[in-house]
Amino acid sequence: MQQGTGEKNLVKQKDDLSRTLKRIDRKGYKAYKDIFGVYDFGGYVLAVDHVQGDPFAAPSRVCVITKRQATRFSQDLFSNRIRVTAAADFLTRCFSDAAKRIVRGGRGMGKSGLVGIDRPGQEVLPRNSCVIDEDSVQVRFVVGLPAAGRTILGNEALSIFFEEIPRVVEASLRVGPVDERAFREHVDAVEDQEVLRERLGEMGLVAFVGNGSILPRRSGVDDRPLTSGAIPFQSPESLRVSVDLPHRGSVIGMGIPRGVTLIVGGGFHGKSTLLVALERGVYPHVPGDGRELVVTDPGAVKIRAEDGRYIERVNISPFITNLPYGRDTSAFSTDNASGSTSQAANIIESLEMGARVLLIDEDTSATNFMIRDERMQELISKEKEPITPFVDKVKKLHSDFGVSTVLVMGGSGDYFDVADTVIAMENYLPEDVTDRAAEVAARHRAARTDEGGEAFGEITQRTPVPDGFDPSRGKRDVKIDAKGLYKILYGREDIDLSGLSQLVDESQTRAIGNIIHRYATRYATRGLKLSEGVREVYRDMEERGLDDLTPYRTGNLAQPRIFEVAGAINRMRTLSVK
Repeated sequence: MQQGTGEKNLVKQKDDLSRTLKRIDRKGYKAYKDIFGVYDFGGYVLAVDHVQGDPFAAPSRVCVITKRQATRFSQDLFSNRIRVTAAADFLTRCFSDAAKRIVRGGRGMGKSGLVGIDRPGQEVLPRNSCVIDEDSVQVRFVVGLPAAGRTILGNEALSIFFEEIPRVVEASLRVGPVDERAFREHVDAVEDQEVLRERLGEMGLVAFVGNGSILPRRSGVDDRPLTSGAIPFQSPESLRVSVDLPHRGSVIGMGIPRGVTLIVGGGFHGKSTLLVALERGVYPHVPGDGRELVVTDPGAVKIRAEDGRYIERVNISPFITNLPYGRDTSAFSTDNASGSTSQAANIIESLEMGARVLLIDEDTSATNFMIRDERMQELISKEKEPITPFVDKVKKLHSDFGVSTVLVMGGSGDYFDVADTVIAMENYLPEDVTDRAAEVAARHRAARTDEGGEAFGEITQRTPVPDGFDPSRGKRDVKIDAKGLYKILYGREDIDLSGLSQLVDESQTRAIGNIIHRYATRYATRGLKLSEGVREVYRDMEERGLDDLTPYRTGNLAQPRIFEVAGAINRMRTLSVK
């Protein structure tokens, strides 16, 4: 358990906190600093880890620590790492719900009266809003210390600490108020998903979509399942797979095999909806989400074109060579990538980090990167065209490196020639049309020439230069923060993550900034390859958790995948590679 700075002091009695709040009532806001410390509330310890500077600043950081046995929850809920992750997620949601019910909220200026926790979305992620070890359960949250202007409202603070927070703790961390059956369903469901994900490899699959899954979401800004008119997913017979799970028992669904898989069909019939579900299938989902049985290889990466992105010395030569004026593509750099060069770099960078599956939608791809038909080949000879289209590399990518591709394609039948599996979506239901696609390809043989050569090409590992990672702002302190889901403020630089569609939580974005800094200070200086250095940070987190990323206790970090961390590093415009 990471120790907050408050625990270095002697634990005080809760009456000491009461007396302090009464003493500083109606004084200037800075007097709130006197409540910093650790207090024994009987059934739990309350630590005030950081006191905000004024009512409009970031709220104060507070932690409740209780003995695991005192919660009276069945200890098998915490019997392995994934169950602990799921349990921490569930208790975070319970605390959030209880705070919304119990805490009165706004009372004074700015954030006065707020009691909030870093609430998860539809995915279940390792996070540090709730930390469970062998002995204790920690819940970390924020409190907006109440004030009128800059005058302390001590009685309102007393109400928060001595009436509302104790009720929230009782409602969210104790058997009885917490429905242990729902708790168990949550933990079991997450464990089932992780077991299913682990079994994909032995079944020769890159993904599984369970029958009855609800894939459509309510809207582009509401990730909850569509409640009206959604069509439950049903696997075609030829792709049907049955899997036995520890808690749910036998489940049936569609298995997507290794190799090259096309998802085809008319517009608005569910092609992209299926692909988005597969993107998110790298994470477990909460019960009731509709995607609990949509499980994807954790090494799956969504690839798209990304005009304007920064690229630093990436070997894109498997796709692009012979640029005008002899420009080198074995270590290609640009401040303003085109659609094709950015998509090529995104693929190579993902492979550099160990991606096993590529997820691609033609709607977000560069057309000239995806296909070059026979007419264009005849008009513009290969000697004058630097781009080797993906259609001529996708099969070699699997044969040479074992990397599979799932591709949404509605505009080019040339991919029939390289597809191992073709799934047609009609009214959100899949049909296996692999044989029909092969027949069509045989009847209408493509006259185009394969321009991909005998092999995919080389995947080059790169070594970043440490000087590109300085997050200081001149003489000012290090500044790293998330600005929404898709932007990191890193010192003086903004890192644009809008091309990383598998980020799902702003707390992941916040953690990425800290991971980059940890990588830069511990491992970039050792001359390690990018993939090696970032993996070392993950080994540290495996051993010590997300708390290893910060020098003090926080509760607003969620673990990102290694691919999104590398994606952020690759988009730093200060990045320099040897």
